[in-house]
This record gives sequence, C-alpha cells and structure tokens, in this order.
Amino acid sequence: MLDRVVVAPSGFKESLSAQAAADAIAAGVRRVLPAAEIDLIPLVDGGEGTAVALAAATGGRLVALAATGPVGERVGTHFALLGARDTAVVEMAAVAGLSLVPRALRDPGATTTYGVGELIRAALDTGVRRVLVGCGDSGTSDGGAGALQALGARLLDADGFELPRGGRELVRLARIDPSGLDARLQDTELLVACNPYNVLCGERGVARVYGPQKGATPAQVEELSAGLENWAGVLARDLGPAGADLRGGPGTGASGGLGAGLAAVGARLLPRFDVLLDHLDLDARLARADLVLTAEGALDHQTPRGKVPAEVARRAKLSGRPVLALAGTLGEGAHEVPGVDACHGIVPAPMALADALVRAAELLADATERALRMILLGARLPGRAAQASSAEVVSGTHRPSSVR
Repeated sequence: MLDRVVVAPSGFKESLSAQAAADAIAAGVRRVLPAAEIDLIPLVDGGEGTAVALAAATGGRLVALAATGPVGERVGTHFALLGARDTAVVEMAAVAGLSLVPRALRDPGATTTYGVGELIRAALDTGVRRVLVGCGDSGTSDGGAGALQALGARLLDADGFELPRGGRELVRLARIDPSGLDARLQDTELLVACNPYNVLCGERGVARVYGPQKGATPAQVEELSAGLENWAGVLARDLGPAGADLRGGPGTGASGGLGAGLAAVGARLLPRFDVLLDHLDLDARLARADLVLTAEGALDHQTPRGKVPAEVARRAKLSGRPVLALAGTLGEGAHEVPGVDACHGIVPAPMALADALVRAAELLADATERALRMILLGARLPGRAAQASSAEVVSGTHRPSSVR
C-alpha cells in the first residue's frame, strides 16, 4: 500500500519553483491516492528559491532591498535571516541569476556578481556572524570579481587603473589591492553552498561547461577561460589563502567562479546538500515513505553530478525506499541515475518548449497521475510481474533498487 508519499523535487529552471513543482506533483498524487499522507519537501540546491525556502524552514524572515543586478541596473532582491538570527543566507541567483539577464543581453563576459557583494555587506550590517552564500542558476562568469569589488577590493590593470566589471576584463588584471576589503569578513564565518563538481579552470572549467548556456559564443568561451586562468593566479598570489587550489579545487567554479572569489577572502566551499538539507530533517522523512517522488527539469548524465534527484535517491536508498523521478526531458543517462528506480517524462506529446514551460505545472500533475496509475496496475498483475516493485513496473525494467 502507498499510504505515505514523500514529494521532494527541485525547481524546473525558468518554469517552476521547487514549491510549485511539489504542489503540482501532490495534485497528481491526490487524484490517485486521495487518502495518502503526502509529505512535501521542496528542495533547493543553492539557486533560485534558496533564501525563501530556508527562511520558511527555520522560522526566519526575508530582508528586501535593492542591489546591482547582473547587467549593472538596480534590481529588487533579498537575503534571509534564519530563525536563530545568527545566520544570513545570500542567494546569488536573487541578484545575479540568469533569469535576471534579459535574453538580448546574455553576454557572460559583461555580467557581474557585484550585487552579491552588496548583499553580503547588507547581511553583515545586521550583525550576523555567519553568512551562507547559495550558488546556482547564475548568469555570470566573472570569477566573483564583482563581489570582491563590492566588498572593497580594487582590481587593477598593469597601469594601476581599476578594471571595469565583467569576466572579459579579467585577462587584463595585474594585481589586487585588498586594503579596502570589509574588515568584518575577518570575524565572519563565510560558507559557500556549492556543487563540488564545478571547478574554475581547465577542460571542465566553468566557462567551457556553462558559458554557452549563458550566451557565450565559442570565441567568448576561450576569452572567458583565459581571463579566469589569469584571475586564479592573481587571486592566489595577492589574496590567498596559502595552499588553496583556486584553479581546480572543488566548488571553485560555482556560479561562474564566485566560489573561487569568495574562497580567496576566507570562505569555506562546502557541498551544497551537506549545508542546505540539514534544516529539513530529510533523511528521517524519507525513511518513513512508502514511495519517494522527486523531479527536475532535465534528467540525464549530469544528474548524478550534484543534482537534487540524485541526492534524494541516494538518501532514500539508505532506508531502502523506492524512488520515481519525473522530468521535463529525459536525456542520455536518464535511466542510469544511481538510486532512481524509474523515471518518467512529463511531456505526453511533441510540443514547443515555450508551451511546455507555460504548462509545466499541468504537465507535471498529469504525469504524476499517469505514473501512479501504472504503479497500481503493476501491483495487481498476476505472476512474476506482481513480484517486481511497483517502480520497476513503471520503468519497464527489473533493475535492483540498491545504489549502483
């Protein structure tokens, strides 16, 4: 019997927030299992919605303000004060996210993280001693240079002139003057919740992996990569910390390299789920489920590299719970995500992307209903099929449920 269903999705980029996705999935569950207990756990990965979700989870509050957006114009934004009031959460996507960059202006060589530094300063003004920076959904590739400028660092070219904002300028960086850095940083625990798979430089560097998604041409990707290589070297020389690998260390490429920039002023780069999920009691809630439903916009070979469905599946398998993943698109590797017993696409027929984005909540609810009806049908089949788990019936395979 499916008496208790846990719904733990991420958001669908540029379409549904994690909360909206959870609500849509729950609507589909109720059509099939009206008496089931549904535990909604909308999950954030450091990107859009992180500050709101953590404020709600801890009984905290949002602080609204205006700051510099990714294209240089002032935007309305926010940070969160968590319930204990000693920790602030700065969500970089709320001030430098890709959704804040108009499509006609998507040039990651020009966008800036300056507003992130402004939010950190505003958080410090409240007297907190810990600032958690959530990375994800960025529209920038400036290595966190803008954030450091807002925090008081001066980035100088060979002639001693300050560099304009934007990642394309970093190739001209000659030295960093840290004398104006906000002194409060020395007495503040600065934590960065990031995807440890993202690194600043090299063949898997952030400009090459994510630059095209932010609007970079092949030539701009190489320009940005060269600038970030130079940035890493100057950061290590002029700021430190000693021994840190700012070029290829885990998380240094988070949010267009913001991870590296903040690490240079003392931030600790931590796997995002280790930081963000502590507030949600996720493991215990998954352990009580008869079925776990998770979701994201695209399920593919990148999912195991730090995406929400892979983390949910990993944790669910610690308690032997079956996991069904729903996705806007199923790409290469979708059926090979460790811990996911079955996956199901939400688009029932070919349609334009714009239509799918607008109808995402409807499609997600309908897909949930279809999947659950198949699960219940599979549970009623006689013979060998009845011995298979309901999730295996949906997927059409009999793979074991253990983590692979």
